[in-house]
Amino acid sequence: MSKYFLGVDTSTTASKALAVDSQGNVIVIKGNPHELSTPRPLWSEQDPEDWWQAASKSIREVVAEVGADNIAAIGLTGQMHGLTSLDKDGKPVRPAILWNDQRSAPQCAEVTEKVGAKRLYQIIGSLLLAGFTAPKILWVRQNEPEVYNRIAHVLLPKDYIRYRLSGAFVCDVADACGFGCMDVGKRTWSDEVLAAFEIPRAWLPELCESQEVCATVNEEAAAITGLKVGTPIVGGAGDQPASGVGNGIVTMNQASLTVGTSGVAYAANDRYAPEPDGRLHTFCGPIPGTWFHMGVMLSAAGGLRWLHDELAPNVSYDDLNKHAESVPRGSLGLLFAPYLTGERNPHPDPFARGAFVGFTLRHGLPHMIRAVMEGVSFGMRDELELLRSLGVNPSEAVIAGGLVNSPVWLQLTTDIMGIPLYTINTGESSAFGAAILAAVGAGAHADVPTACANMIRRVDTVQPDTKGTADYQRLYPAFRALYPALKETYATLAQFED
Repeated sequence: MSKYFLGVDTSTTASKALAVDSQGNVIVIKGNPHELSTPRPLWSEQDPEDWWQAASKSIREVVAEVGADNIAAIGLTGQMHGLTSLDKDGKPVRPAILWNDQRSAPQCAEVTEKVGAKRLYQIIGSLLLAGFTAPKILWVRQNEPEVYNRIAHVLLPKDYIRYRLSGAFVCDVADACGFGCMDVGKRTWSDEVLAAFEIPRAWLPELCESQEVCATVNEEAAAITGLKVGTPIVGGAGDQPASGVGNGIVTMNQASLTVGTSGVAYAANDRYAPEPDGRLHTFCGPIPGTWFHMGVMLSAAGGLRWLHDELAPNVSYDDLNKHAESVPRGSLGLLFAPYLTGERNPHPDPFARGAFVGFTLRHGLPHMIRAVMEGVSFGMRDELELLRSLGVNPSEAVIAGGLVNSPVWLQLTTDIMGIPLYTINTGESSAFGAAILAAVGAGAHADVPTACANMIRRVDTVQPDTKGTADYQRLYPAFRALYPALKETYATLAQFED
């Protein structure tokens, strides 16, 4: 058997390729960036061709190091929900509309009223939100009819990479739930919801399980990437369920917290049990016969990136961390509402905005930096509390994403959560999870839990500071009061901007 398994991750900021062996040792990682476009308020778009250029280059760079003959299978992952609409020749008809695009709120309301809110979230495992894929299709029909009339296929970002590698129109069930038109309990498309959206079934990809081989590399892609023709491609998963696999979250009461561009709290379940009020996503799991709960913040580490780029572009991230460390817990009474791109859980509101609350003359850039870190982590605490409301009570959790590179942010997050947080043997959990799924598909391991047990290792554990946890427990109710207090103001400002 070939030695390595390839995980390819098409995220919001870059496309990466990672090769691992059957023991979980990362052999090589390569990545190339792509740009984000925000041409109007609430809009977020990318060119699918940019994904392919970045992904194919990353794959080519990995293949050059490990050799095409040594790659046994490929797993795909990437940003979820992005509407990638193609014509009959497989060419994009417009830029992809991304997961953090908020323009389709009216379409969500229209379909929710048509189906009924309770009925709809029982079928799709969540409230219907503007970030989902199907409402964007309806938005295109109502606002860009000339574009809509050219659509023949709709895919998600990672599945566009699969199409370019193989010519296949396929999506795994874990990622497909993010369309917002699946019967999640039955792991198939919902005819009832598709009818409400008036989406032709022929446009949608075929469904498969995450570890299932569903395509192979074709000659055209092999010539571009250096891969062997016929290399198997498994279903893979969206970035969050793939990250769940990469973090080893495969049984009840395990949880992970991922703080990347967005923030995600993730837990597994062996039955379909959606949150009663639809405030969490409950989607098909990347293991057959399982589901997962997911709470999502639309802007997490992206909030610190915004502060850096707009307010401190000449300050290194190391210095940002030093500034934050110099400020006491609670940032001298300064709070940050981290809703820079609207919010999803627990406040499904596309008009929510960021806010600093509590400014005085004592506050400066260091306090703002720490307040952003604390605000993001309080938002993650909101997600953890939703999981706890479903009976998921982790005694510890995996922590992943860019946050782990900041000791001060990692410690304050641990204090805010009040439980130990630990890292695993790679920081690229989504690509790593996709590679694990590829290893299972190739037969290197019997199933996903066995592969996780053999390939994932705990690295470092951070313990909560007793005083820090007590301080943040006192401050948390003030954070939770921010959104209700500002909700009407957010709506007024959005109306004014529009």
